[in-house]
Amino acid sequence: MYYGIRARTRNPAVSNPFDELARDTLLVVGALFPIVNPLGNTPIFLTLTRGLSGPGRARLARAIAMNGLALIVASIFIGTHILAFFGVSLPVVQVGGGLLVVSTGWSLLRRSDDAQPGGAKEPCREDDFMRQAFYPLTMPLTVGPGTIAVAITLGANRSGASGWKLLPIAGLLIGAAAIAVSIYLSYRFAESLAQALGESAMNVVIRLSSFILVCIGVQILWNGLSTLLKSL
Repeated sequence: MYYGIRARTRNPAVSNPFDELARDTLLVVGALFPIVNPLGNTPIFLTLTRGLSGPGRARLARAIAMNGLALIVASIFIGTHILAFFGVSLPVVQVGGGLLVVSTGWSLLRRSDDAQPGGAKEPCREDDFMRQAFYPLTMPLTVGPGTIAVAITLGANRSGASGWKLLPIAGLLIGAAAIAVSIYLSYRFAESLAQALGESAMNVVIRLSSFILVCIGVQILWNGLSTLLKSL
């Protein structure tokens, strides 16, 4: 009897605050990582940065990771306010972003074989690639409209559930940082992945990845259209 009472008193109903921190962190990682899919985007990233040196690719990967982190954090914390300020709904963001993703994937599918990693080398300037760090390499290739829509939803639900508190904010930031680290590592070692696969296998992966990107854009577009149609 005594041990039973003591056991109950040692298990309070109040949850450990660090459990909430871990839960918010895993919520962001679990929701955004499959959509960002940095490993799946690696072949496309390698195609778009053909001819770039190893240090230049590392610098570009770091810039894309930082841009992605900024987009995710902004979407979580102020995304709903930005949309409300411009009078734009989330389905409209999905429609416009879906069209952008489809356009990017289609242009990659139509690239000739000499634009693949095994094609002829062309002189390149790293500054030219750095100008593309935000568009199209960060948006929409890495952090696209699907990621932004989910991040905005996460932020809206979290703020509505318990308001903005220190531990939930820390958990969301840690989760976003983990996504950014995965982006950097995937893009930083993209060339090593290509060397492991070989030229022929990499060309096949690039074509399949481009086609999947088109399909993802169509799905995002349809999600926004279906929501808009239901509101009529």
